[in-house]
Amino acid sequence: MSTYAEIQAQIQRLQQEAEEIRIKELSDVISNLKAQIAKFNLTAKDLGLDTAKRGRKSGTKRANGVPNEAKFKGPNGEAWSGFGRQPQWLHDALAQGKKKEDFAI
Repeated sequence: MSTYAEIQAQIQRLQQEAEEIRIKELSDVISNLKAQIAKFNLTAKDLGLDTAKRGRKSGTKRANGVPNEAKFKGPNGEAWSGFGRQPQWLHDALAQGKKKEDFAI
C-alpha cells in the first residue's frame, strides 16, 4: 500500500511528464499549422483572426448601462466620449498645439 507522500510524489512526476509531452505535441501542431498556412498562403483574415475587428469599444457605459456617445473623433477614427481618462491620441495632439475642439464631432 502506498503512502500519501508517495502518491503525491507520483502525481508530481506524472504532471511533469504530461507537461513535457504537451510541449512537444504543441510544437508539432504549431509546425504543421505553419506549413499549411504557408502552403495555402492563408492570412489572419482567412482564419478569422482579423485583428482590425478587435479592440476596445468607444465610450464607456453610464451607471444605467447606456453607453456614452462619442463627442470627439481622432485622426484614425478613434472615438472618445469626453469622460474618463483622456486617450493618448488626444494627449499627443494637444501636445502638438491642437485644441480639443478640433476633434469635436
